[in-house]
Formats: sequence, structure tokens, C-alpha cells
Amino acid sequence: MVDAALPIDAGAVVVDEGVPSADRRQIVWSSVIGTTVEWYDFLIYGTASALVFNKLFFPSFDPLVGTIAAFGSYAVGFLARPLGGIVFGHYGDKIGRKAMLSLTIIIMGLGTFLIGCLPTYAQAGIWAPILLVFLRLVQGIGIGGEWGGAVLMVVESVPPERRGFFGSIVQLGYPLGVISSIGAFALAGLLPEPEFLSWGWRLPFLASAPLIGIGLFIRLRLHETPSFQRVKRQAAVARLPVLEILTEHPRTFLTAVGLKVSEIAYVSVVTVFGISYVTGHLGLPRSVILNGILIAAIIELFTIPAFGWLSDRYGRRTLFTAACLFSIAFAFPLFQLLGTRDPLIITLTVAVAVSFGQGIMFGTGAAWMSELFDARLRYSGASLGFQAGAALSGGFTPLICAALLGAGGGATWPISVYLIALACVTLAATFAAPETARRPID
Repeated sequence: MVDAALPIDAGAVVVDEGVPSADRRQIVWSSVIGTTVEWYDFLIYGTASALVFNKLFFPSFDPLVGTIAAFGSYAVGFLARPLGGIVFGHYGDKIGRKAMLSLTIIIMGLGTFLIGCLPTYAQAGIWAPILLVFLRLVQGIGIGGEWGGAVLMVVESVPPERRGFFGSIVQLGYPLGVISSIGAFALAGLLPEPEFLSWGWRLPFLASAPLIGIGLFIRLRLHETPSFQRVKRQAAVARLPVLEILTEHPRTFLTAVGLKVSEIAYVSVVTVFGISYVTGHLGLPRSVILNGILIAAIIELFTIPAFGWLSDRYGRRTLFTAACLFSIAFAFPLFQLLGTRDPLIITLTVAVAVSFGQGIMFGTGAAWMSELFDARLRYSGASLGFQAGAALSGGFTPLICAALLGAGGGATWPISVYLIALACVTLAATFAAPETARRPID
């Protein structure tokens, strides 16, 4: 096994099969644009859960219970993500990566657009939250199939010694989606509060319609990856890839799940629960936390590729270990710094927490999770591992944090302990996973 504390041996490099550089650039940037659209669609729901849905779709509850209910509907999207990973992973391993990417962006965009058309609780009663939860399920299924395909289009088309860097480039779709979604709500938030709650909140969701067309046009121009083409030529397509992963490679699957849980919990606490915490518990304007999240996302545009590049040189395990140790060390200072109520300190805190608690693992994990599985099982394996970890940790984290805050009478130490526990799980998975940087993946 490669020593992750030292630069990876250049002798392990395998010569790229030869995707032309022009095609490679098109694949990379098409994937970035497509994932930006998908993440925008998925993330605006999280912002709306903290700012709008608790008031318009769950108004009969007291403020705390309404917030928990809104976060519960947010969690539904995460619970649907493994289903999307299973369905689209299955067909992505049998039919190809490109077709599934085109289908997921349609499903995702349609679900988002229809949320913007929903009646509120005051207009439709109980049907309003029911329809909201159903469309969140649609969103979750779409993003569940999207991530694996977008990452594999790139990772399977670039030189082995640069998989970490180019895989991290695809992950830029997340901070770009954050910037777009926060920006959309910031613009809508310029409206007076009555107009914002009446119709202004719908605009970011309705804006998904033209983005669907742009993303679909780009994806239809892509070619299938060399790895999948090779699997087809060799007649090695798996009959039931998900079943094969769960029965023959359970350790690898569980390792992939473990690699995800800390990163997604950290970013959920800071960017989703954090909005409710800062605006509701601390009583600060929503612009304070939204500005912090926006600046953190801008910083990630630079840090995520940097971490991906570093993982190519020093190994995936080294980067993950550093991120886990940071997550453990910063869990208590996180809320102490937010509690200062100083806008500058809150902004810096959010930026640091997102960049190191999420950015390192998010940038490095795209390549690492893909590298854990053979080409014939890769779409299903990477997607299901990523999305199962996201469902277990990311989907429930805002809900758990809101409940812990209420049960503890406003004390945040239980949330910090929760973050430390998840970081320890990911640290264990980090040492269980093989070092794959620069190694052949087919």
C-alpha cells in the first residue's frame, strides 16, 4: 500500500489511452456546467427550508416544530438520493453514462420548476406540504443519479496522474450552485417581506426552466467514456450491478459510505441549519449568514481544485485525514465563533468551516470514490456509496441539529459532539480504503 505521507511514486502512472485534449476540455466543462445546474436546483430548496417553507407550508406549528418539519421535508430529498443512485447507476453501468446524465437533468429541473408553482398551506391546506415533499423526492432521485455520471464522464477520460484534479473540477458545480442559489434568493429578498413571502420566493425555482435547456443541450453533445466503451467491447456489462456490489463488495461499499458522512454533515450544519440558527436563535439578519455562505462558496472555487491537485501528489488518504482532524478540532469553536454575533467573525467562521470541513473531502472524494470500483460497477458503486452517505448524514443533520438544540435548551455542545462522532467514522473509513492515486482503475 502506498504511504500517504509521501508524494505518490511517479512510476505508478499509467499512460492515458488518448482522449484528445479538446474533447477532454469539453467533457470537463460540460460536466461542470451540468452539475452547477443540478446543484442549483437541489440547493435552493435548502435555503427555502430555512427561510420560507416553515412559514408557508407548515404554519400551524410553533416556530421550532415548523422549522423541524421544514428540515424534515429537506431530508426527504436526501433519502431519495440512494434510490436515484440505484436506478441511474444500474442503467449507467448497462447503457452508458451520457444517457443517464441527460435524463437526470430533466427530472431534476422539472421537480424544481414545479415547486415554484405550488400552492401554499393557506391556499391548499394539507395538500401543499404533501406535494412539496413529493417534489423533493423527485429532486432527490434526480441528484442521486446525476453526481456519479458527471464525475465518471471526467474521471474515466483523463490521465491517471490527474484524476484527483480533474475530478475536483467537476465538484465546482457545488459552490457554483451555492453561489447561484444564494444569489437568486438574495435578489428575491430585496423585495419587501410581504411580496417575498407572497410570490418572490418562487422566482429562484421558476428560473430553473431555462437552465434545464442549457444543461441538456450541453450534455447531448458529449461522447461516451473510454472505460465504458471498453466494458461494452469486452461484453463485461454487469447484469445487476447494485446487487453485485452489495453481495460481493460490501466492504468497499461501506467504506465509500463512511468517506461521505462527515463532509456532508459539516456543510449541512453550516449552510442549512446555520441559516436557521443565526436568524432564529441568534436573532441576526439573514444577510449575515447568507453572505458568509456566499463568500465560502467563492473561496471553494479555488480551494477545491487545489485539494484535488494535492491529492494527486500526496494521495487521497493524506487529504482526508487532514480534513477529519480539522472537523474534530473545529466542532466546538464553530458555535462559539458564531455566538459572537459579529458579522465579520461569522463570515470567516463559515468560510473556514466549509473550506476545510467540506472542501478537502469533497474535492478529493470524487476521484477516490470512483477509483474504488471497477469500470463495470463504477456508476452504481460510486453513486450508491456517495448518496447513501449523503442520505444517512446530510439529510438528517439539519433535522437532528434542530432537535438537539431544542432538547438542550439552546445548548450547542450536543451538535459539536455529533460532528466529532461523524468525523471519527470518516477517519476510520479513510484508513480502511486503499490508496488509489495514480493507479490504474480499469
